[in-house]
Amino acid sequence: MSRIPNYLEDRICLNVLANSVENAKECYEAAEGHVVLGVLSKNYATDEAAIEDMKRYQAATNNALSVGLGAGDPNQSQMVSRLSQVLQPQHVNQVFTGVGTSRALLGQNETVINGLVSPTGTPGMVNIATGPLSSQVAPGVVPIETAIALLKDMGGSSIKFFNMKGLAHLEEYKVVAEACAANDFYLEPTGGIDLDNFAEILQIAVDAGVKKIIPHVYSSIIDKTTGDTKVADVKTLLTLMKASLK
Repeated sequence: MSRIPNYLEDRICLNVLANSVENAKECYEAAEGHVVLGVLSKNYATDEAAIEDMKRYQAATNNALSVGLGAGDPNQSQMVSRLSQVLQPQHVNQVFTGVGTSRALLGQNETVINGLVSPTGTPGMVNIATGPLSSQVAPGVVPIETAIALLKDMGGSSIKFFNMKGLAHLEEYKVVAEACAANDFYLEPTGGIDLDNFAEILQIAVDAGVKKIIPHVYSSIIDKTTGDTKVADVKTLLTLMKASLK
């Protein structure tokens, strides 16, 4: 099974949550394979339980597994690294300080590992203090170019820009997208993205020239009754992805 996500036209891969193996399979088919399915480590009591279950997701989706933290919880960082070592998924979500551990344990460079950095309110500056301890103290504010270089040093693949709160940090996001394009780094916009703002957020990254884009669309497309990600919404997002590259 490939450890590289299946990008639409080698540019865009969607990231949505999967509530079950069946839901993952349906979303995978709805996105024509251009998706990684998020399964949250926080939902499992032990590594063994997580590994056993996540292997079922891998089998159903040609390894389009995204090992998640759980609402960006830094306390899940070590567990994510341990799971990823065994599972060898296509995608790993990490806080900034967990990237090096994940890459070392994976033992290969194909799996995408993002590093979580947060908006600061100042375009060009991001907060990298997103780890278990660092998130509890004063923000570590650095230029986005520095954050990218540090992530490259640690074996990271992409900037996970979280929490975007939809369009609330658009000017900051534009600078991040330009920096990712200029420094040959991937970008994963995350937080508050829905069917209404998805196209605008994605187009900014496409127009900036970002090499690979992995937008996360989570709670806004989840059926509140079943907990499933809505398959029809995934199809809509795929249509918007295709339109952004025309």
